[in-house]
Amino acid sequence: MATLEIHGLHCSVQTDTGPREILRGVDLTVQQGDTHAIMGPNGSGKTTLAYALAGHPKYKVTSGTVTLDGEDVLAMKVDERARAGIFLAMQYPVEVPGVSVSNFLRSAATAVRGEAPRLRIWLKEVREAMERLQIDPSFAERNVNEGFSGGEKKRHEILQLELLNPRIAILDETDSGLDIDALRIVSEGVNRVRATGQTATLLITHYTRILRYVHPDHVHVFAEGRIIESGGPELADKLEEEGYEGYVKGVGDG
Repeated sequence: MATLEIHGLHCSVQTDTGPREILRGVDLTVQQGDTHAIMGPNGSGKTTLAYALAGHPKYKVTSGTVTLDGEDVLAMKVDERARAGIFLAMQYPVEVPGVSVSNFLRSAATAVRGEAPRLRIWLKEVREAMERLQIDPSFAERNVNEGFSGGEKKRHEILQLELLNPRIAILDETDSGLDIDALRIVSEGVNRVRATGQTATLLITHYTRILRYVHPDHVHVFAEGRIIESGGPELADKLEEEGYEGYVKGVGDG
């Protein structure tokens, strides 16, 4: 059973005036098959947590530990984390000019699996995954994220998720910028991966609308760089009714 354990994680980002601490002691355990929703206001550090786990060089971990099945994640390079099974769907996916979606996906699968997938089987996998996500076949020949709409970028992220089958899926505001139909399609893709029971999901979001489709096992309120309250799905309902103000004020008063 894959288990991601985060203990006392502190992380800083470099600014014009020097390093600024963003994460201030994050503690979280995510087990295979479970879905954790991380909810909080803008600027609370949710995306910093995602990038710190993925190994983004802009974010410096100053203390704490992150392990995946006992292995030290923080000692791994970015590509090693991906090979270990950590997947990040970014809030703002970057463009990769000159690299087609089909080549990108096969290269990613080769890196993660340790060998190139057999071409005939792979093409069938990709075609079926694209059909499930209602992606036109011509999409495969376009350059990665170049000229993509917001919805296309997010569907491409979920296409990667379905094809790579990671152990830990970190989805950073996958619902942002999606219309109702795209949100449903993307959520269905997330749920297909969850249904395998092989992937632990860390779903980072501001809003509860995606949680109407992707039902979390655990909900955490994130404020001022740490988790300040945890509960079940009912906590998301409470946030929908009351907002984050009381939590942010409580942290500030403390």
